[in-house]
Amino acid sequence: MTAVAPPSQTIRRALSALGVLDWIRIGLLLLGLVFVATGLLPSADARASLERIAPLLLFLFSVIVLAELTKEAGVFDAIAQGMARLGRGAYPVLFVLCVAFAATTTVFLNLDTTAVLLTPVMLALAARARIAALPLAMTTVWLANTASLLLPVSNLTNLLAADRVALETPEFAARMWAPQLTVLAVTMALLWVFFWRRGMRGAERYEPPPPVPVRDRALFLSTAGACVLFIGSILAGVHTGIALGLAATAAAAVAVVAFAVRDRSALRPSLIPWQLMVFVTGLFLVEPTLERYGLDEAMRGLVGADDGLGGALRAAFAGGGLSNVINNLPAYVAGESAVPVANHDQLLALLIGTNVGPVITPWGSLATLLWFEWCRRWDVRVPMVKFLATGALLAVAGCAAGVVVLLLTG
Repeated sequence: MTAVAPPSQTIRRALSALGVLDWIRIGLLLLGLVFVATGLLPSADARASLERIAPLLLFLFSVIVLAELTKEAGVFDAIAQGMARLGRGAYPVLFVLCVAFAATTTVFLNLDTTAVLLTPVMLALAARARIAALPLAMTTVWLANTASLLLPVSNLTNLLAADRVALETPEFAARMWAPQLTVLAVTMALLWVFFWRRGMRGAERYEPPPPVPVRDRALFLSTAGACVLFIGSILAGVHTGIALGLAATAAAAVAVVAFAVRDRSALRPSLIPWQLMVFVTGLFLVEPTLERYGLDEAMRGLVGADDGLGGALRAAFAGGGLSNVINNLPAYVAGESAVPVANHDQLLALLIGTNVGPVITPWGSLATLLWFEWCRRWDVRVPMVKFLATGALLAVAGCAAGVVVLLLTG
């Protein structure tokens, strides 16, 4: 008979398994609850904020489950194997393939989809080709953020900005294509220097992996079909709100049913992304409290009212800086309220800051949070000092270059 550990020992084991980021997430939620309990955030405002993010939480829960089961079925391994074989052992070719894949996914399917669906592909590629995981992982997280400028659907902040400046998708793309290409060039240069060049990656060439048979063809096809269903719903125009959450739930349900029939052992509690749910909930309790006590006024002082180069750079760096403090979505909302209605260039500069800038802290954007979640699940070690330092360089260089090109092509 198997001995059952006492509750105190189980609790101690669970607490010891928590990492630094886990404690940050829990602390943020506790801080938000303290704000509500003390009245700093009125209960009505807290309720409104939670109602606003309910569809987002549904989306996050469902899409993480979908991606985890898709990985379990071997779909990501198959895609990774195809990319590795196409690269034929040459790192420069593999680099271009990974950049193109990540950028295209972000542009057309949005940055969060890239973080959820592409990160496991990249990590599986590293495992299958027996190469360092960090260059592939950093390619994903950086391009999930920096490739999200071109279309309104690429980022939720883009949808808000396009509505504010009254630009339809073709006009928005016509305004942002040059800044987007510029930021991509900066991103690629820094990726190669800090992660992909010979001295960083650790080998001259890699060995393309041999083909591996699919373990369960029914699970493979079912989960792949579920991903196609989810991506198809986005391409069909489902981008935000409860509709996006329901689309992700429907796709996840297909995967869950398939595993319930074929392999129930994969349906375990660790599928539930509790860390992410806790963090997002805490974020949307803390952020409205900050707005009540001076965040809006502070942003007005940082952004100013100049629609020229100086004002555009101020807006971009204020948005990027605040994104790395409280997350890019509330940073954009706060910045948007500070930018004068007529200053369209300044607003688009703010957008560049809140899209390209949040690559420094783990909570800078939801995509970065999702990426860290996958790195944790795949046991990929992310050196935080290097992550912060290189992210800061990318944020400054990318925002500055993007804003200058925005004004030159306006």
